[in-house]
Amino acid sequence: MKLYDYVLSGNCYKIRLFAALLGIPYETVAVDLYPGKEQTRPAFLRLNPAGTLPVLQDGDLTLTDSSAILTYLARRHDPTGQWCPQDPELLAQLVGWLSFADDLTRTSGAARLHAIFKKPIDSVAAQKGAHALLRRLELHLCDQEFDDSSFLLGKAPTIADIACFPYVALAPDGGVELDGYAAVQRWIYAIRKLDGFLPMPGIHPLHEHPDKPLPEGLNARLEA
Repeated sequence: MKLYDYVLSGNCYKIRLFAALLGIPYETVAVDLYPGKEQTRPAFLRLNPAGTLPVLQDGDLTLTDSSAILTYLARRHDPTGQWCPQDPELLAQLVGWLSFADDLTRTSGAARLHAIFKKPIDSVAAQKGAHALLRRLELHLCDQEFDDSSFLLGKAPTIADIACFPYVALAPDGGVELDGYAAVQRWIYAIRKLDGFLPMPGIHPLHEHPDKPLPEGLNARLEA
């Protein structure tokens, strides 16, 4: 199995992180997105005409979407079914969170691209969109039990958590600070303490607990 990868890409990191958590072996092919723009060259476009990463090759199969890759790896390598549950209600919720992860890429991820690589986008709009998503995530997590073992679909992590995690944890790179999102910070902590957690630049190994209490009047403030 071969992963075409860029180390600073949050979407590529999703795959590296999930593979580490499940102990899935793979070969990495580094792609020079910045500054080389290797993804625009004919050789790469023959692999993925969209010119995006990540790309996963497994035998004759080529996948070019991070959520599709996570789903494939979960179904192929997780016999327990924990990471991609097939219960109709949970599966529907999971698909919704995978869509939410795409929205994070378009907002938090875009703001980060502007800050790090000077990509010409409306960074203010991207940051505003990211905060709107973070408020939704905060409220959802507050509806769960507010502790160090809460995940998007309950007490066990799924690929929904892996899909959403990078561009939440990396949000400060794009000027989207996480102060005030106490439940989100607890969720980040819960993922970082998973066995097999793999860091990336900007998302470090766990050092200490972000022990912040849930602010009073949080729901009213977030809904304002």
